[in-house]
Amino acid sequence: MMTPPLAEELNRILQKEAPPVLEMLSDLGRRFYFPKGIISQSAEAKAKARKFNATLGIATEGGGPMHLSSLRKNCDVEPPDLFPYAPTGGKPALRDAWREKQLAENPLMAGKQLGSPIVTAALTHGLGLVSELFVNPGDRILLPDQLWGNYRLTFAVRQGGVIDTFPFFDGQKFHSQAFSAKLNELASTEKKILIILNFPNNPTGFTPTPADGKAMKEAIVGAAEKGLRQVVVCDDAYFGLFYDADCLTESIFGFLAGVHPNVLAVKLDGATKELFAWGFRVGFLTYGAGGAGDLEAVHTALEKKTVGLIRAGISNSPHPSQSMVLKALTDPDLARQHAEKKETLRARAAKVHEVLTNTKYKDAWTPYPFNSGYFMCVRLGEVDAERLRVHLLDRYQLGVIATSTTDIRVAFSCLEVEQIEEVFDTIYKGWKDLKSG
Repeated sequence: MMTPPLAEELNRILQKEAPPVLEMLSDLGRRFYFPKGIISQSAEAKAKARKFNATLGIATEGGGPMHLSSLRKNCDVEPPDLFPYAPTGGKPALRDAWREKQLAENPLMAGKQLGSPIVTAALTHGLGLVSELFVNPGDRILLPDQLWGNYRLTFAVRQGGVIDTFPFFDGQKFHSQAFSAKLNELASTEKKILIILNFPNNPTGFTPTPADGKAMKEAIVGAAEKGLRQVVVCDDAYFGLFYDADCLTESIFGFLAGVHPNVLAVKLDGATKELFAWGFRVGFLTYGAGGAGDLEAVHTALEKKTVGLIRAGISNSPHPSQSMVLKALTDPDLARQHAEKKETLRARAAKVHEVLTNTKYKDAWTPYPFNSGYFMCVRLGEVDAERLRVHLLDRYQLGVIATSTTDIRVAFSCLEVEQIEEVFDTIYKGWKDLKSG
């Protein structure tokens, strides 16, 4: 299939400034670009057409966007920040404010040359964009064996990638050696892979230590030195919800951005869990390429390809929720409010730890380590997880998730502290029911 001229222009920039990054792109990624059409012409008109602007794809009235009062009265956002289309890559002020937040919370990102956060329709949309840009059928995707099931749909079913896993845990710790060994194995057979690192992890609610973060970086750089090109996706959906002093409390992205020409770090984060705004669908995608070339040009080329995909798929992300997130980020009380909610979740996690010390559960399950996020998992003894899930629903009206034949996920994020002991006692009753036949 012929590559369009504007895509060729972006590809030439990548070939000159970061050849490994060009090689990481999928066939679709090579073909994509941001068109010089209605959107770019409208942007030029917005800047220069001070007298009349007949480019807008909206209706206006009285110098502002035409709107219905029945919609306006339900939202405390001014009409210009509510009704018009948002820019394809997101509101510039929101992108800048999110970058400030990223840098404040991730000291390892400071001083690095990074792309500008692109607004996505939350993190799943960001994952889909990454899969389209970088995954061809047959490409290998490396994940821990404890993984969010939607990765399979996004990268394997949708794009034809091949999922490879490594053991997530070594006892109560992250299995750094298994990760490194799997990378070395892939470096001997593959030219390019995509890695997904999701901390805090869904489904287990586990975050590694800073030492583990350093070990992951060393393994990735070691594989890069052997010629393996790696797109490393840092899925930071639950970022900031850390409850243990041993947790790595900043994104692994900070370790990896700019670390090697054969490593392209991609940070996915957003308001979804960080600001408890699940229905707003506001996420961000940030690039961190390495190498000695003009990284600003590299990031700009990648951003144009990404924004082109957004334009082709959804046109742009919703404007009202972007404006509301921006207002929240500039609210001086935001930090206090967030700390309060985090403490509520920390108390729930602590209660789960306390309840699970009860020795009566020892034959029923073994808890996986957890120290962050929304979830925790147990590995069941002698009982099938799906059978138990259905039995708990049918007999006790209790809902949990079976993530495999052996594992049950419990979302303590949606349980009050006083409910937690009863939940685990009920799971135990269900387990005994099935165990006794």
